[in-house]
Amino acid sequence: MKDTLLYMVTFLVDHPEEVSIEERVEGDATILIIHTHPEDIGKVIGKSGRIIRALRDLIKVLAAKANTFVDVEIAEDATRTPEASA
Repeated sequence: MKDTLLYMVTFLVDHPEEVSIEERVEGDATILIIHTHPEDIGKVIGKSGRIIRALRDLIKVLAAKANTFVDVEIAEDATRTPEASA
């Protein structure tokens, strides 16, 4: 599922080389965290959150078929501009 999410997100953004997916396991749940270039956060979220909602729905369907629980999040640190972190 991590590879599937990475594949989908790289086609949405302007900086596909900076996209990475972090996988964190918390109990029975797996959380996939999208890290991307700060300029691409809006493209991943989409207007009114439609894109991220669709990505979450697709991943949850794949997870349900595999009898697991997976959630998708966007890394909060990616919303900072490079100047703010320096």
